[in-house]
Amino acid sequence: MTQRIAIVTGANGGLGESMCKALVEQGRKVVGTFAPGHDAAAANWQEEMKQQGFDIIMKPVDVSDFNDCKRLLEEVESSEGSVDVLVNNAGITRDAPLKKMQQEQWQAVIDTNLSSMFNMSQPIFEAMCSRGWGRIVNISSLNGEKGQFGQANYSAAKAGIYGFTKAIAQEGAKKGVTVNSVSPGYIDTPMVRQVPENVLNSIVGGIPVGRLGQPEEIARAVSFLTADDAGFITGTNISVNGGQYMA
Repeated sequence: MTQRIAIVTGANGGLGESMCKALVEQGRKVVGTFAPGHDAAAANWQEEMKQQGFDIIMKPVDVSDFNDCKRLLEEVESSEGSVDVLVNNAGITRDAPLKKMQQEQWQAVIDTNLSSMFNMSQPIFEAMCSRGWGRIVNISSLNGEKGQFGQANYSAAKAGIYGFTKAIAQEGAKKGVTVNSVSPGYIDTPMVRQVPENVLNSIVGGIPVGRLGQPEEIARAVSFLTADDAGFITGTNISVNGGQYMA
């Protein structure tokens, strides 16, 4: 069987790295993306991954820009082959209470965290359907499920992912294309570890399993949903949050 091509946006972040590794181990050829202007950091990360035995292709893309996403996808299909797996992982935060939130903060998060779902999925969805096979996984968040003080923009974007996922899951279901979401809780990444110790202890105290999640646990959910034999799972969400929120 021809090796399947997978794209992971936000590849060199805390979660993206584990997702890329899991997909390589699954036998996929992985193309990771990074934000334009961060070429040196992406190249260093790519070399680090290669030394660990993970050969990951890296390409820049602005996920908030439809035309740039289309350009990237055309480039990948031209050089590597048809895209079979898409993991929409890239995201940002611009936190502030609503009374202090600027319109620019709102729009930046909506564009990067929600519009990116359309920007990356739309240009390849029809081709996946035509080929009769595809896997799309959209990374949402615990805070998209329950909301979070100071994150009206982020919570709204991540909640919107559920509607997008369920809608296009219905469009792809009879054509062999599954579309699902994964909602991480608080995960042990460098960003989370920057939270003050007392705040972090309070967060962990509210997680029933009594610890932060590991990036590999999110990657496990992604690799499960993108597996060749996961074709009967579509339009669903997997919450990976240690029991912190149970819908």
